[in-house]
Amino acid sequence: MSGLFEAAKRCIDCAEPEAKVALTRETFDALRGGRLSLHDDGVPPARIGAPGRPVKPRLVMPRDVPQRGLGSEEGRAALVHAVAHIEFNAINLAWDAVYRFRGMPDDYYRDWASVAHDESRHFAMLSARLAQLGHAYGDFDAHNGLWEMAVKTADSCLARMALVPRVLEARGLDVTPGMIARLRSVGDDVTADFLEIILQEEVPHVAAGTRWFRFCCEHEARDPDAAFAELLREYIPTGLRGPFNLDARRAAGFGEAELAGLAGI
Repeated sequence: MSGLFEAAKRCIDCAEPEAKVALTRETFDALRGGRLSLHDDGVPPARIGAPGRPVKPRLVMPRDVPQRGLGSEEGRAALVHAVAHIEFNAINLAWDAVYRFRGMPDDYYRDWASVAHDESRHFAMLSARLAQLGHAYGDFDAHNGLWEMAVKTADSCLARMALVPRVLEARGLDVTPGMIARLRSVGDDVTADFLEIILQEEVPHVAAGTRWFRFCCEHEARDPDAAFAELLREYIPTGLRGPFNLDARRAAGFGEAELAGLAGI
């Protein structure tokens, strides 16, 4: 029986998007079917580097990603591409959470393998929508902010759980309802319906981050509210910008003290 950590690394390293989606599905099915071992063979994870990804999209600074209005089909395609890029990164992030952090309970690895599977399905949905709009993944520039945070938190599962799912991915909970409303206002119900599905399924992903962040805090004898506030100050000194989707964040496990702190920001 082959091991989950080796399989997760293969998924991370795979550069071709369709192949990464297929390999993710195969790996998740093998884990669910009991054909992958969760045993740690003692080989430490490799130092984090760039994940497998295609030559395009070209990665630029966030400020250099062009902003396009949704009144044109090109603008809507650019929005779909931006979300697809997030989902592609999220596949790698979920598999890196599996691969990098050893000694966690088995349910931790099952949770993040399931998240990787969901993210791959989201990416496939958005890629199909891009094709309907006459484009493909890689046609627009993108930025690398999600993976940059993965690199910064590669040495701490606690920091990774706090800052990737509970900050960067939780931002999707905040902004997606507005995107859905704007898309419906210009008559693009097809894309809006896709984003509705993604929004609904991202709540449990952020909740998984909350669950394992609190597990890590308990393991390290740290107060979760204080630890989260400290990590925000350390890694995101400019602060978070609202508005915040408080209902979705509550559903994802955010406590009232955390939400009050966000509202204060």
